[in-house]
Amino acid sequence: MRYLLTGLTFAALCAGQAFGQAMFRGDAAHSGVYPGGALRELHGVKWRFPTGDRIVGSPVWSDGVIYFGSDDNSVYAVDAVTGREHWKFATRGPVPCTPAISGGLVYFESYDGHFYAVEAQSGHLKWKFATGGERRFEAKGIHGFQPKNQTIPDPFDLFLSSPVVAIGAVYFGSGDGNVYALDAATGDLRWKFATGDVVHASPAFADGVIYIGSWDSYFYAIDAATGKEKWKFHAGEDPVMHNQVGFQSSPTVVDGVVYTGCRDANLYALDAATGKEKWKFYNNGSWVIVSPVVADGKVIFATSDSSLFHVLDAATGKPVYQQPTKGYVFSSPAVAGGVAYYGVFNGTLQARDLSNGRLLWQYQTETAKQNANWAFTSDGSMNGGFLFRSTWREAPIVSADIQFSNGIIVSSPLVVDKVLYVGATDGYLYALD
Repeated sequence: MRYLLTGLTFAALCAGQAFGQAMFRGDAAHSGVYPGGALRELHGVKWRFPTGDRIVGSPVWSDGVIYFGSDDNSVYAVDAVTGREHWKFATRGPVPCTPAISGGLVYFESYDGHFYAVEAQSGHLKWKFATGGERRFEAKGIHGFQPKNQTIPDPFDLFLSSPVVAIGAVYFGSGDGNVYALDAATGDLRWKFATGDVVHASPAFADGVIYIGSWDSYFYAIDAATGKEKWKFHAGEDPVMHNQVGFQSSPTVVDGVVYTGCRDANLYALDAATGKEKWKFYNNGSWVIVSPVVADGKVIFATSDSSLFHVLDAATGKPVYQQPTKGYVFSSPAVAGGVAYYGVFNGTLQARDLSNGRLLWQYQTETAKQNANWAFTSDGSMNGGFLFRSTWREAPIVSADIQFSNGIIVSSPLVVDKVLYVGATDGYLYALD
């Protein structure tokens, strides 16, 4: 299968690998398509690197080094071949985002309310910027939790915004409701753009425009140079349970179309110039948390509650096929050589042949295997009756913590030279070959 990757995107990917530039899903447009061959057979674990808490964000590769954040309040640089630590940089809060690498600097945000730039070779602080502070999306009686009049943080708001670097600036969203543009060299504020709620989606950049969604249920196109709004698109609302609401998915931009998922259970295709809806695909109430991939005229994504891997026609949004994943999917697919890779809430990393959706292989974390007798059913599906057994007093925290303690994979895979790098909530970064 041949994949339609524009010359500009492919050049950006290759230049990133040669000159030390990398970011969430490979490039500024978040294509999620990686050059090189596919890992059609899994041989084993090349290495795994331990941290002190869960890994939610995704790793990036630059000049033979893997960079990633952990909820142990740190960002790590480890050797891609050996898994040996080069350096560790400590913040005062979890780092559940994907770093961006450009110009010899590593950029990332922390739950301590600061955005950081550190030197890629040494891990020394270059500069940091204070936002208005971080918080999770919250609402009264969210997801039907009791008491209905109490404001409760959303336990499934897992990620911080992953930065994108372009035209000399670094862009990211914040829990203070703003989208920021900082000078990439100095950290000076260029502009900030206010939305109506938390912004934890990651921005995509294409043709001088920043594309990003907010928990206010609007998706925005912002002039990257000036911070002025070009257009905005309003998705679904859910004023009662606040369940089917908000953009948690990060967009990808391909051939003048923006593709993004939404918690209103739709995957949207929007005209990049005007914001006009080209089509939408409804997922029967199931969130679309992942960032979609567009390859060979197909849109590739997966869902949470319905636990399905989907392939749609990119021009029309019509379904091509779907396959069960046996667990929620928050991990955005990565595509290389005709194979899609993504993580699942049952603790597996799955590899599927994109020509027919066939499962080629799957790897399950040791923690997930150890908990399999109670956390999953006999066929490997999530044991919903157990995982959601908590009382009304405990449900917002306990049910989520039980799930996240099972070595699940919400990190999005990185593919470099037929090696897969991915984090898990057991606190390990895995290298699979």
